[in-house]
Amino acid sequence: MSDHSRPVSQALYDPSSTSSRQAVKFLTAVTIGATLLILSGLTLTGTVMTLILATPVLVLFSPILVPAGIVLFLVAAGLVVSGGCGVVAMTALSWIYNYVTGKHPMGADRLDYARMRIADKARDMKERAKEYGQLVQHKAREATQGA
Repeated sequence: MSDHSRPVSQALYDPSSTSSRQAVKFLTAVTIGATLLILSGLTLTGTVMTLILATPVLVLFSPILVPAGIVLFLVAAGLVVSGGCGVVAMTALSWIYNYVTGKHPMGADRLDYARMRIADKARDMKERAKEYGQLVQHKAREATQGA
């Protein structure tokens, strides 16, 4: 039986072809690995040489570069923070607009529930304060009549 008359699935699992396939896989992996290892070594060598050549320049200009780097970092951080605050403000304003116009944005039901609970507690406190005020007035009257 020749290889052409067998189905592909049987040809893939033929024991004689697996050793040659493994050899090709191994050689491909070794070739790619060696190439990448050589490239990483060249990159490391170039980085070290650049650092060696640039160190005197960096030392000479460090009184200028360090404060400039700090200033650039602070400016960039300030821009990021102010941009973030702007995005938060626009999001909050959009949410408030949608809430006021009745579009029921996400979280509006929780806000309504919290507002209802606060109103209930305020009503309860008002009633307690009124009762306490009446109790104080009653005790004050008793104290003045008893004296």
